[in-house]
Amino acid sequence: MAQRYGAREVSFTPQARQQLDSITAAGFGHLPLCIAKTPLSISADASLKNVPRDFVLPVTACAVSAGAGFVRIYAGDIMTMPGLGTQPAYYHIDIDDEGCIRGLS
Repeated sequence: MAQRYGAREVSFTPQARQQLDSITAAGFGHLPLCIAKTPLSISADASLKNVPRDFVLPVTACAVSAGAGFVRIYAGDIMTMPGLGTQPAYYHIDIDDEGCIRGLS
């Protein structure tokens, strides 16, 4: 992982190390990795622009997506978002002739 991202090293929090050990022990260690990190840099640090080198990639958590067939690696302080539907909910919200809002439930 460090070589692919140009990092000097990868550091794991104790929690991430324990999670990765559990994932490996459960037989999922062979799965490909999906790295969740800032979109602003190849590193986990948004202030490191372009293609930084010689940085430490901090892994804060790990989880397996067995059905999808990959291991999620969380790098740095990252917030994940749920998948969104194909059509925004606001298309179904309206105000009727009496001024009542419809389509919120």
